[in-house]
Amino acid sequence: MHAFGMYNYLHCDSWYQDSVYYIDNLGRIMNLTVMLDTALGKPREVFRLPADLTVYDNRLCASIHFTSSTWVTLSDGTGRLYLIATDERGNNSSKKWEIMFNEELGSPFIIIHSISLLKDEEHSIAALLLRIEKEELDMKGSGFYVSLEWVTISKKNKDNKKYEIIKHEILRGKSVPHYAALEPDGNGLMIVSYKSFQFIQTGQDLEENKNENMSEKIKVEPLYYWQQTEDDLTITTQLPEDTTKEDIQVQFLPDHISIVLNGQLFLEGKLYSSVDHESSTYIIKENNSLEISLIKKNEGLTWPELIVGDKQGEFIRDSAQCAAIAERLMHLTSEELNPNPDKEKPPCNAQELEECDIFFEESSSLCRFDGNTLKTTHVVNLGSNEYLFSVIVDPKEMPCFSLRHDVDALLWQPHSSKQDDMWEHIATFNALGYVQASKRDKKFFACAPNYSYAALCECLRRVFIYRQPTPMSTVLYNRKEGRQVGQVAKQQVASLETNDAILGFQATNERLFVLTAKNLFLIKINTEN
Repeated sequence: MHAFGMYNYLHCDSWYQDSVYYIDNLGRIMNLTVMLDTALGKPREVFRLPADLTVYDNRLCASIHFTSSTWVTLSDGTGRLYLIATDERGNNSSKKWEIMFNEELGSPFIIIHSISLLKDEEHSIAALLLRIEKEELDMKGSGFYVSLEWVTISKKNKDNKKYEIIKHEILRGKSVPHYAALEPDGNGLMIVSYKSFQFIQTGQDLEENKNENMSEKIKVEPLYYWQQTEDDLTITTQLPEDTTKEDIQVQFLPDHISIVLNGQLFLEGKLYSSVDHESSTYIIKENNSLEISLIKKNEGLTWPELIVGDKQGEFIRDSAQCAAIAERLMHLTSEELNPNPDKEKPPCNAQELEECDIFFEESSSLCRFDGNTLKTTHVVNLGSNEYLFSVIVDPKEMPCFSLRHDVDALLWQPHSSKQDDMWEHIATFNALGYVQASKRDKKFFACAPNYSYAALCECLRRVFIYRQPTPMSTVLYNRKEGRQVGQVAKQQVASLETNDAILGFQATNERLFVLTAKNLFLIKINTEN
């Protein structure tokens, strides 16, 4: 539902002003480019998908991405990827779109993002595809996972006319990403998602990985259990059947322990701290378990681990110890919500919070992956900074994303080339974070590339427009504070004359485009001046 149910069927060509596209149910790509409001033409067909889509049962919506001013990446929703050379698309260009690459890539997917690269006269296009796959082995959770595929298609040289796939990397995760984009130089990838993604190896590496994972799953049972008091430590482990005292050899040293069972080394390593090795003992219990008692040299010292770097054991915390720790922390907590309201810095009173201030437990992360090593280079936990929407401000750069910061919405532009200053704050929409939280039926969210306004629409009819503050033509006084107000930010609501659901929503500097099953609405927001 998250991946395809909220899909935006209207696509904005950010390389050209006020140019939007949609793909109709006949597989025609329709374009509307607005030059003058007084001379609005009808949407015109620029390309038709070659396949008859009606014969496919499990197809997704067709998706399109405007890779550059002369290239388009296209999917028909059946699992086929097209690369199309369009030449210049502006000013109602009547050039024919030409398919340069056309290949079946397995199960259906949608295109999230794409970039065009030119290195040493070698032209290539990298696309990011999203598909939902069924989990064959691990049936925990939904039984599905999200697959993000980074596909690079290249033409080696000018003589070779054919474009071919030269790179195909796959990332997997358990949630649909809010935002995923390739860096303009093709060296990395950024993802905002609730659950983390990671690259998976393909083919042979995958088999080796599977074997490692299986062996890890077998070793789930701890090798030993250990407890501690202020004075001593107790280690317990289950012995093989028919083990006698002669089969066990335990060697105690001041900072080292070694246990041999039936001639095999069972456990050995450096202890976290010193013990009184002469007073340390071991016994075989009736339930065929071995119990070892170590006396601490430094009484009262809590050991975080028994053997340095050993992860085979499990620490069992005594309930009396838990009670003692809780008692020590008592002064930091209180049974009452606000025990002393007259205190200088009162704690936050949860009763004063409004419903839209209560953040979800789920916090997203922003991750950057290196395209060569396929490893994560940056991770930012977004915490309560809820992801709101993304917008293309400059088509040569990565899309910007907007996050909620307290009550405001802040717009961030990623810069992959600046390692120390990778995300630049470029715009603020005052109070938008707070206002949008109350819109429970919101479907699409957008803002103008020049940040002059933000807009969101509900599933049916209503479109809300939030303008940036502008100077007032009349004098306005704030009576409460006795000061003159110089700027006012206007909010407007547009109601569409239709009962059809809103399927697509795009914002340009001057206009809002809203798509339903039967109509394409244009809402004029700003004039050029």
